[in-house]
Amino acid sequence: MKNYIYSGLTVLLLGFIAMTPTTLAQDSIPAPDDVAAPPADAEVTESGLASKILQEGSGDEHPARIDIVKVHYTGWTTDGKMFDSSVARGEPVGLPLDQVIAGWTEGLQLMVVGETRRFWIPEALAYQGREGAPKGMLVFDVELLALQKKPAPPAVPEDVAAPPQDAEVTKSGLASKVLQAGTGTDHPRRSSEVTVHYSGWTTDGQMFDSSVMRGQPATFPLDRVIAGWTEGLQLMVLGEKRRFWIPEKLAYQGKDGAPKGMLVFDVELLSFN
Repeated sequence: MKNYIYSGLTVLLLGFIAMTPTTLAQDSIPAPDDVAAPPADAEVTESGLASKILQEGSGDEHPARIDIVKVHYTGWTTDGKMFDSSVARGEPVGLPLDQVIAGWTEGLQLMVVGETRRFWIPEALAYQGREGAPKGMLVFDVELLALQKKPAPPAVPEDVAAPPQDAEVTKSGLASKVLQAGTGTDHPRRSSEVTVHYSGWTTDGQMFDSSVMRGQPATFPLDRVIAGWTEGLQLMVLGEKRRFWIPEKLAYQGKDGAPKGMLVFDVELLSFN
């Protein structure tokens, strides 16, 4: 999911993990004996994805397409060359299952926590000839260490199309409404660093970004975001949740790749300094 909060040259794109290969300094992990092709006892899905359980897991809960998984893995080309391995790096990875190669998105949904499975992923479900990526069918040993269920999308606000009559409106045209009262009287300053949970929609109700959906709050300097956020967050106190209607002139001003027009954000201020 794209994080569009940062403005200008500081736009930051988060959460796009495509399982691209990395160069490893560590020794290679030996390839499996059956790296060249799936064995006769491998399971094969309609898409052509082949797999075989190497170690049974526990429970009966499988990841969904939108969930976040924590895994250890090693990948080889069919000639036995290792091209990537979290095992060799000594650090498992967490990734959203809907933002990896198709063979991983499909294959991990077959697994349960604690299971290790070997996948033979056809090129059509892997990198499809992408420049710099390994070619042909790929073989992965994957251990599913944990899964995190992705929260349900926040409901689209009923007043997403326009600010209601009881919204506060500043001289700049920024409209807002307190959804949940906070505590204290201190407000962030322009120079503050804030930590927030937020979701953003266009006025037709399309959600384009949400830290809530990622399950991780966002932290950033308040003077490095779109003008509507810089102004609006300074109105808030700790623990407050507020809805903002941000005119385009205080948002992305037609920047390429960013959402257009007035934007609506629900923002909860978790901390600031």
